[in-house]
Amino acid sequence: MSDIYTKKVLNHFRNPRNMGEIKDADGTGTVGNPTCGDVMTIYIKVKDDRIIDIKFKTYGCTAAIASTSIATELVKGKTLDEAMKLTRDDVANELGGLPAIKMHCSNLAADALHEAIKDYRKEKKK
Repeated sequence: MSDIYTKKVLNHFRNPRNMGEIKDADGTGTVGNPTCGDVMTIYIKVKDDRIIDIKFKTYGCTAAIASTSIATELVKGKTLDEAMKLTRDDVANELGGLPAIKMHCSNLAADALHEAIKDYRKEKKK
């Protein structure tokens, strides 16, 4: 396994950052890929249009867990607009690359984040 993943991917898999759940989250986003079975949920707390806390739960492979972990690190403290700009390439590049067959994991991580932000903005408008 270690020869197909970078040290950073393995580090985030073995020691995921921000793993868990925020019970009173301001926004929640869940995405999944039925083909591979990966499911990711990201929870955000927002204050003054900034992500002040972020947690995730991921059911999936090494790349899925590492991608969600790094995505949460990349956007914590950022504004919602900044966080919405996070792409699959940002996630994969920050991890030092992913095998082509695992790039969908970085996409799912960015999508789950974007869904959490959309959920927050939808709830706020009510």
